[in-house]
Amino acid sequence: MSQRNVLVINCGSSSIKFALIGEGRSHFLLSGIAERLGSAEALLRVRDRESEDCLPIPHAGYAQALARLLPLARLAAGGELYGVGHRVVHGGEHFTQACRIDPQVVDTIRATIGLAPLHNPGALAGIEAVLQLFPSMPQVAVFDTAFHQTLPEHAYRYALPDELYREHGVRRYGFHGTSHRCVSQRAAALCDLPIDDSCWLSAHLGNGSSTCAIVDGRSRDTSMGMTPLEGLAMGTRSGDVDPNLHIHLMRTLGWSIERIDRLLNQESGLLGMSGLSNDMRTLEQARAEGHPGATLAIEVFCYRLAKSLAAMSCALPRIDGLIFTGGIGENSALIRSLTVGHLRVLGFALDESANQTRGNQGRAIQAVGSPRVLVVPTAEEEMIAVDTLTLLG
Repeated sequence: MSQRNVLVINCGSSSIKFALIGEGRSHFLLSGIAERLGSAEALLRVRDRESEDCLPIPHAGYAQALARLLPLARLAAGGELYGVGHRVVHGGEHFTQACRIDPQVVDTIRATIGLAPLHNPGALAGIEAVLQLFPSMPQVAVFDTAFHQTLPEHAYRYALPDELYREHGVRRYGFHGTSHRCVSQRAAALCDLPIDDSCWLSAHLGNGSSTCAIVDGRSRDTSMGMTPLEGLAMGTRSGDVDPNLHIHLMRTLGWSIERIDRLLNQESGLLGMSGLSNDMRTLEQARAEGHPGATLAIEVFCYRLAKSLAAMSCALPRIDGLIFTGGIGENSALIRSLTVGHLRVLGFALDESANQTRGNQGRAIQAVGSPRVLVVPTAEEEMIAVDTLTLLG
């Protein structure tokens, strides 16, 4: 049988991240990003194992960018693509697992745009562009929210009038599901535990961050809610605030709901607290140089993270381990150390020598006598590729 190659696509509001993954391969055949779509500065950056090219695609939208990308992917795949897997942020209550894309799935994703107006339109544009360019190409949608559809009702319902849920879908959905699913499986394998008899606290930390309680391979609670704004302090998102903050800002400052939305999603979090940056690497350097805003931002980030992890433990019958993943979780020894320092009541402690060691493999960093603390690289693209191959196979 010939090599099966899957193109994984992640469409954002003005970009397309992609990776060409060959079945059984340990590296991407091709990867990169189409960025600044719709502008005169639009670019397609393409990397293989030996080189990187930067192709100007001025004013290109999703269809034009994919029209340049797909032939390159086919060429790198040896002339044939087995299928395309799409990351779709929000599937509402409609999707509990990945599914093959057909007209009904497209209509359902479109109907869910109201729940994810910043994310789902891009995913839909990517799907429709591939349909237009290669109508017979098999496509699969993998939903960030699907993993969290196993939350019990007492975890996903808000304390709001029932009709808001029944008639309008106002509930907690959760995100980063593909990542949390991936690292819980990898952690179980690393510790020689069956995934269907293991209990994990998971922290996916990046510009967007969330925690998750995972029991026997299923999500039981998570920090993000109806939108990715709920939960932890993040790069530019505030995370949890007093729900009456909106009213307060409208009354006292005369702010519009659009202005408040921009504040909470784009001007808060690490960026807003530090007044400097939303990049944790920049903030750690500034903290070392005595920058008070960076110091405060890091302290708030870690305390809020620890508080969320402690709350997630309520959903677990036991704790087999704590997992750090994502760009910050995998690379920042400081964030891991400060966070675990707030979790002494749960028995966690780090071996600081192991914590400082860098690597791209899963590893344990706990002190002797502590419950497991693991650093586990996430692999969302590979998970999407596996889901795609499983459905198409």
